[in-house]
Amino acid sequence: MEQPKVNQLLGPALKSLYDIEAHLRKSTLEPELRELIKLRVSQINRCAYCIIYHRRDALKLGVAERKIHLLNAWQEASDYSERERTALAWAEAVTLISAHHLPDEIYTEAARIFSEQELVDLNLAVMSINSWNRLSIAFRYEPDRD
Repeated sequence: MEQPKVNQLLGPALKSLYDIEAHLRKSTLEPELRELIKLRVSQINRCAYCIIYHRRDALKLGVAERKIHLLNAWQEASDYSERERTALAWAEAVTLISAHHLPDEIYTEAARIFSEQELVDLNLAVMSINSWNRLSIAFRYEPDRD
């Protein structure tokens, strides 16, 4: 099966996805936090292409390799700050929202840790990477080989 030229066919819709990323880069969410979110959501969705891509970006930003390795079990590791833990819990809950909706305790904790704008941006970051994952998985993007 031949892969369609997704980027060309998406046209203005692809620009919208890039515009979301540009908005998030201007937000007060730390770049390292955004990459941890992208990487964790990509793990949940099993997007090999995005896992490779965002692992590389996280390392470039200075995220500790140990944090990257433990990300799949972040709840059991003390390496993550309260802000990171709260963002990761939110990212997981929103990504898996059809299974059990967003638990009240996750919402309450996120509203305590993040400003209203940051919470909206956090949710936008999760929505964005879920969209990228679905494009990459559906159209069988191949991860680079190092």
